[in-house]
Amino acid sequence: MHPYVICHMTTSIDGKVTGSFLGREECVPATEEYYRLNREIPAEAFACGRVTMEESFTGGWYPNLSAFETVKLNREDYIADSHALRYAVAFDRKGRLGWKTSKIEDEDPGYGGAHIVEVLLEDVDDAYLAYLQSIGVSYLFAGQSEMDLELALEKLWNYFSIQHLLLEGGSEINGAFERAGLIDELSLVQASVIADADSKPLFQQSSLEDYILKEAKVVSDCVLYLRYLKKE
Repeated sequence: MHPYVICHMTTSIDGKVTGSFLGREECVPATEEYYRLNREIPAEAFACGRVTMEESFTGGWYPNLSAFETVKLNREDYIADSHALRYAVAFDRKGRLGWKTSKIEDEDPGYGGAHIVEVLLEDVDDAYLAYLQSIGVSYLFAGQSEMDLELALEKLWNYFSIQHLLLEGGSEINGAFERAGLIDELSLVQASVIADADSKPLFQQSSLEDYILKEAKVVSDCVLYLRYLKKE
């Protein structure tokens, strides 16, 4: 068993999800709708890739691990909190995210207070694992050299009872989930803008897959909401 995965993103008309277009004043209504839905869609967890987590929450900070450099740890999952109201799942292959506490610090109730769960590969540094334990961050292993997303989801279900997961980018992690056939639903807030050439797509290196449009709602003259379910 694994969680029902909803890929929830803000997009441009041409399907881009990251880029300078998101910072424009014209996109504010779309991003506000995105965050409103993030608070209202029933889900026990949200998940992002390393880059998105760094841009949104850690700001590039990284801890001094010298106090843990002699520690040796087995590659066993570490569960610091299995009863949190909400979880923040970070797909961080090599352990590059610098968390300062075990919970997300953010004013938005859709994110703030969520217990952090790192999903790692087994070749991560022992010192980083020891640091995560010292601040009470949970971590899971999902492969030796390649990320096994299905295994990660099974562990999230078994350890934390996560039944619904909001997948919130970026392009690389979205694409990996899509290629693995693990996205059950798309929740897309479309801004009325065409992105520039440097912006990144919803899915990086996607595969062919069919979805059924279940909802299309005009939120305003510059925001469209689209909801798709995976075609069985």
